[in-house]
Amino acid sequence: MNNRTYILTIAGHDPSGGAGLTSDIKTFEAHGLYGLSVCTAITVQNDIDFKQCIWTKADVIIAQIETLFKRFIINTVKIGIVESWEVLHRILNTLHALNPDIKIVLDPIIKTSTGFDFHETESQNLLDEIWKQCFIVTPNYDEIQSLYPQLNIENTIEHISSLTNIYLKGGHRTDKKGWDALYHNTIVKVNIPPNTDKVYEKHGSGCVLSASLASNFALNIELEDAAKNAKQYTEQFLNSDKGLLGKHKYNTVDQTQTINS
Repeated sequence: MNNRTYILTIAGHDPSGGAGLTSDIKTFEAHGLYGLSVCTAITVQNDIDFKQCIWTKADVIIAQIETLFKRFIINTVKIGIVESWEVLHRILNTLHALNPDIKIVLDPIIKTSTGFDFHETESQNLLDEIWKQCFIVTPNYDEIQSLYPQLNIENTIEHISSLTNIYLKGGHRTDKKGWDALYHNTIVKVNIPPNTDKVYEKHGSGCVLSASLASNFALNIELEDAAKNAKQYTEQFLNSDKGLLGKHKYNTVDQTQTINS
C-alpha cells in the first residue's frame, strides 16, 4: 500500500454532485486526501428540487464499511444522511469496533433546504449515546433546535457539548448571520466570524463544511485550527461562482499553521 492518507464518507448520493458523497470526495481530494465512500441512500434531486430518497439497507451499509476497512487504514470518517438514529447507532458501533480510535464527524442532516424530512427525532433516548461516539457534530441552527424540542437552544448546546464537540453552523442565524461557533471541553466557546462580507448560496455547503473539517482532522490539524480552516475553505467554495453549484479548489492555506480569525 502506498503512503496515501485515506478518509471515508458515509452519505447519500446526489445526482447533481453538489452534496453528499460526490461533494465529499471532491472536498477530500482538494485537501490532498484519497476519499472512500459508502452509500446510505440514492436520492432523486438536482440543485433546486428534492423529490425522493431510497434508503440503502443497513446490512449493505455495514458490508460496504467492513470491506473497506479490510483493505485500507481509515482513521477519519464523515457521516451525512442516514435513515434513522437506530441505523446511525449501528454504523457508529461498527466503526468503533473496526477502529477504536476512529475520529467521526457527524453532520446530522434532518431536513433538506427544500423541506424534505429524512427522519424524525423521536428516538431521543439514543441521541446521547450517538453524541458520545462522535468526535464532533456539525448541525446548523435549525437542526440543533429540532434535536431536543423540549429544550431551548442554549440548553441544547450545553447538553450536547457535555458529550461531544460541536461546530454550530451560522448560516441560519438571525442575529449574526454567517457567524459559526465551536464548542469543546464543555465550557470553551470559540466564535468563528465570516472572513468575507458576502457569500453566494450553494447547494451542499453544509456537506462541504463537514467534509473539510474531517479532512483537517485526517491531516492531524488541531480542533480549533481545523474549524477555522474549514470555515475558510467553505467560504472559498461559496464564492467560487454565483450559481448554486460551487467549484472546489485545492486549498492554498498552509494547514500546518493557525489561520488568523
